[in-house]
Amino acid sequence: MVAAAVLPVKPSTPLVSFLERLQHTAFESFAGGGDNDGEPSHFDPKTYVDLPLKFSLAVTDDAFQNLPRAANGSIPARELKSFLEGYFEDAGDDLVHVDPEDFVPEPEGFLPKVKNLEVRAWAIQVHSLWKNLTRKVSGSVVAEPELHTLLPLPASAVVPGSRFREVYYWDSYWVIRGLLVSKMYKTATDIVMNLIHMIEEYGFVLNGARAYYTNRSQPPLLSAMIYEIYCSTGNIELVKRSLPALLKEHEFWNSDIHKVTILDAQGCTHNLNRYNAMWNKPRPESSIQDKTSASKFSKISEKQHFYRQLASAAESGWDFSTRWMRDPPDFTTLSTTSVIPVDLNAFLLGMEHNIAFFAKVTGDNSTAEHFLQISDLRKKSMNSVFWNSNMTQWLDYWLSDSTSEEIQVLKTTQQNENAFASNFVPLWMKPFYSDSSLVGSVVESLKTSGLLCAAGIATSLSDSGQQWDFPNGWAPLQHMLVEGLLKSGLEEARTLAEEIAIRWIKTNYIVYKKTGVMHEKFNVEHCGEFGGGGEYIPQTGFGWSNGVVLAFLEEFGWPEDRNIEC
Repeated sequence: MVAAAVLPVKPSTPLVSFLERLQHTAFESFAGGGDNDGEPSHFDPKTYVDLPLKFSLAVTDDAFQNLPRAANGSIPARELKSFLEGYFEDAGDDLVHVDPEDFVPEPEGFLPKVKNLEVRAWAIQVHSLWKNLTRKVSGSVVAEPELHTLLPLPASAVVPGSRFREVYYWDSYWVIRGLLVSKMYKTATDIVMNLIHMIEEYGFVLNGARAYYTNRSQPPLLSAMIYEIYCSTGNIELVKRSLPALLKEHEFWNSDIHKVTILDAQGCTHNLNRYNAMWNKPRPESSIQDKTSASKFSKISEKQHFYRQLASAAESGWDFSTRWMRDPPDFTTLSTTSVIPVDLNAFLLGMEHNIAFFAKVTGDNSTAEHFLQISDLRKKSMNSVFWNSNMTQWLDYWLSDSTSEEIQVLKTTQQNENAFASNFVPLWMKPFYSDSSLVGSVVESLKTSGLLCAAGIATSLSDSGQQWDFPNGWAPLQHMLVEGLLKSGLEEARTLAEEIAIRWIKTNYIVYKKTGVMHEKFNVEHCGEFGGGGEYIPQTGFGWSNGVVLAFLEEFGWPEDRNIEC
C-alpha cells in the first residue's frame, strides 16, 4: 500500500475551479436565506459545474469579478440571475437529444413471456424511455471543449436521467442489459465505445463524462458489458477492439493506490483491491455539502483525508453508506480507503474471467491462461479474507488505521459483520455460483439476513438517512443477486430469485402508475414507494431501473393471471 504522503491527486481545470466559485456565490445569493428570486427551493450545486460558457473563461471571469456586491461580499440574487442568463447556456444544453436509429416501438420477439396485457403495455412504455434518455455531445463541445465541463465523447449514449445528464460508468451496465432486451444493439455498442475512448484518453473509465470526474472511476463493469453484447450479437470485432483497453483498465485497478496485500496465518499473501480516488478536495459537484461535512476537522491534513474518503465512496457507487463509516452513523468517520470491499473484488474477478474469455476467442491463448491463473488466485484470496463460515456470507474487511504498512496481517475480527446486500455479490460470479453446495448455504443466509423486504432487497439494515442504506433498494443490487441465484441452477435459488424479481417489478410498476416516471431507487420496506435520503432529491428517468425491469421481465415473464398490484 502507498503512504498517505505520496497519494496522487489529479489537478483540477481552471474552468472547474471557476464554476466552483460561481457555485458558492450562487448558494449565498439564492439559498442563503435571502430573496431567491425564482430559484428552486432545493439548491443543487451540480447544476453550476455543468453550465456551458457562452464566452471564453477570461471574459466570463472578468464579468463575474465586476458584478456589484453587497457589504458582506455577496452578489444580489437579481444581478447574479442576469449574469447567469447572459454568460451561460443552461446545464445540459451541450447535450442534444438523439432518436436512436435502432429503436422501434415494439421490437420483434420483445418479451415473449409477458402475457399480462397491463404489464406488457407498461413494459413497452419503459422500453420507449430509451428515446427520452439518448443523448449526443453537441458540436460546440467538440469545437470548443474549453467552454464545457462535459467531455467530448465520440458516440451517442444513454444517460441515467434528471440531474445525471451525462454518461455514468456502472449505470451503463444495467442500461445495456435493458437495451439488449429492447434489441438496441447499436446503441449498446456505442455506450461501450465511449467508455473504451475514456480508457484510451485517461487510462481508466471515469466515474462520468465530466472534467470534474477525472479523479476517480466507478465499479469496473466494462468487460461485463462487452461480454453481454458479444453473447447477444457475436460481435468479435468489438471484442478485438476492446481487449487492449480492458488490459489497461485491469492495470489501473491493480496499481499501487488500489492494491492491498494481506498476509494470512499460513504465511500466504493475498492481493486484493480497494476504492481510492485521486482527490483530496471537496468534490466540485457537491462542494457545498463536502465543505460543511468537513467543517468538524480543524487541520488541513484531516480535511484532505476526509475529502479523499468522500471521493472514494463516490468511486464505489455507494455514496453514501454506513458501510464506509468506522463509527456509523457518524458521517465524519467515513473511511472508504480502509475497506477492502467484497463487491469490488467480485467485479475484478469477473473482469479477469472475461478477459481470459476474450483472449481465448481472439486466439491469444497465453493471455487467456494468465488471466485464468490470476482469477483463481483472486478467488482464493476472497475466500481467505472475506468468507465468514458462521454467517455464510462474504464480508468487507477493515484495514488497520496505519495504512502506510506494506503488508497487513489477516485478523478475522476486522471483518465487517453488518448485513449489506454487497455481502452476496460474489454469487453473481461463475466461480461462486457454480458451486452448488456453497450456493445452498448462501441462499439460507440471504433468507435470514433481514435484507429481504416486502418490495425487494434492502441495501443494508441501518436506517442512517444515507441513500445506500435501509430502507432503500437499488436496481443493480436486485439484479446481481437475482441473476447469481438463477445461474446457480439450484431450484431453491431460482424460487428465491423469482420471488425477489416479482416484488421488484411490482414496486416499480406501482410507483410508475402513481408518478408517471421510473425512479432511481425504491423504499423496499413498502411496496409502491420510491426511495429517499442522501445529498440530493430523488431522481427519475431512470437508466438502470428501466434496464433491470426489462431484464427481469425477459427472464421471468408475467403470466396473464398474476396480480401486478402490491
